[in-house]
Amino acid sequence: MSNPPLVEVVAAILSRPDDSFLLACRPSGKPYAGYWEFPGGKIEANESPLQALSRELYEELGITVDRAFPWITRVFNYPHATVRLQFYRVTEWQGEPIAREHQQLAWQSIENITVSPLLPANQPILRGLMLPSTYAITNASETGETRSLHMIKQALQHGIKLLQIREKHLTDSQLTRYAQAVLQLAQGTQVKVLINSNIAIAQALGLDGVHLTSAQLLSLDTRPEVDWCGASCHNEEELYHAENLGIDFVTVSPVCPTPSHPNAPTLGWRKLARLIRGYSLPVYALGGLMPDDLIPAQEQGAHGIALMRNL
Repeated sequence: MSNPPLVEVVAAILSRPDDSFLLACRPSGKPYAGYWEFPGGKIEANESPLQALSRELYEELGITVDRAFPWITRVFNYPHATVRLQFYRVTEWQGEPIAREHQQLAWQSIENITVSPLLPANQPILRGLMLPSTYAITNASETGETRSLHMIKQALQHGIKLLQIREKHLTDSQLTRYAQAVLQLAQGTQVKVLINSNIAIAQALGLDGVHLTSAQLLSLDTRPEVDWCGASCHNEEELYHAENLGIDFVTVSPVCPTPSHPNAPTLGWRKLARLIRGYSLPVYALGGLMPDDLIPAQEQGAHGIALMRNL
């Protein structure tokens, strides 16, 4: 029995300033008719993915794409075909989306999906959309705990929604107390709090998850039993293992020189882009970055940026 053909497809996450995104209902006559999906379609011969995306969105929705960032690539096996979906985040376009193929359209928010059924391929995509564009990392080892907690409080007031407690200099008891102080600050906010490497403390305190070191990642055969799990990666082997474990997202570093390792080799933007091209998990670029580096990171295919000293 022959394998199903591989179909190359592009799909668009059309995002408005309020973070709502557009879903379309597959019309009758197509496989999975009546199911909701992200707009897009097949890549034709001699087309680049971005060219295909622009053409499909004009044909389906009547819009002209002005800005689109490569995001994640997922492979899905359907009975009729194996589909490789290259997702783009489209943030700027001309025109108002209209149903040029008489399909139903609906703007949705990640907190309140009101349409169904969704294509099976959409579930990991929706989970990725729950992640914010900025990943904050604590740095009390340099600033001191009092200053660190003050910085976290300010970051929370400015809307930080993903925070990693990374304090390797603390003992378990000290780390537990520090994490409890962070949790107290986080009460009443929407922030997800993860802790670096210490799965036991994450589970004991009911944190939202854990961020694995690269060595820890490679040592594991199964994903930790936490809600959210990130991992530090620096090369293809680590990225591949994170995929296989079903990790939610990764950081890739170092992109730029850092104060702690100013002369260490760095990836730079081009090597980062090559390393994560076609990758299936959301990637945060890490290492010597500033808030203004968010757009350059997304242009290379990253989901966002991780900040420590520039928290």
